[in-house]
Amino acid sequence: MLNEKTLLTIGLLSERSGVAHSALRFYETKELIASIRTSGNQRRYHPSMLRRIALIQVAQLVGFTLEEIAKELEDLPMRKTATIQDWEKVASKWQKDLDAKLHQIQSLKENLTGCIGCGYLSMEKCQLLNPDDILHEEGSGAQRILSK
Repeated sequence: MLNEKTLLTIGLLSERSGVAHSALRFYETKELIASIRTSGNQRRYHPSMLRRIALIQVAQLVGFTLEEIAKELEDLPMRKTATIQDWEKVASKWQKDLDAKLHQIQSLKENLTGCIGCGYLSMEKCQLLNPDDILHEEGSGAQRILSK
């Protein structure tokens, strides 16, 4: 069991994670992290929040939304250190989503490279071209790239 001296203040959590106080409070409202309240109603954080925050930051960098991150992290314990089994559950959930993101990034990279070299000479092959909005029935956005 942790004692109050082991718990982190919001200032210390901010300093050690590199995340602003306001962002930490926002993460808490989104249930990405949790605090324990002292008798004086001050926030204290379990040291495991540092790992959660690091994972949140990396997930955001690769394009996950906070809602997606919250869904992926829901199986991790909030007020204690996660076990290897806890992390394995999270990793297996994320694997499919990460593979899909990798595929989308690769497709975008290939198509943008083609656009740079295209010079509008091969518009009939362009994956981004949508004359007369013919793809509107398939949904919004870059349907040719997203559906690959």
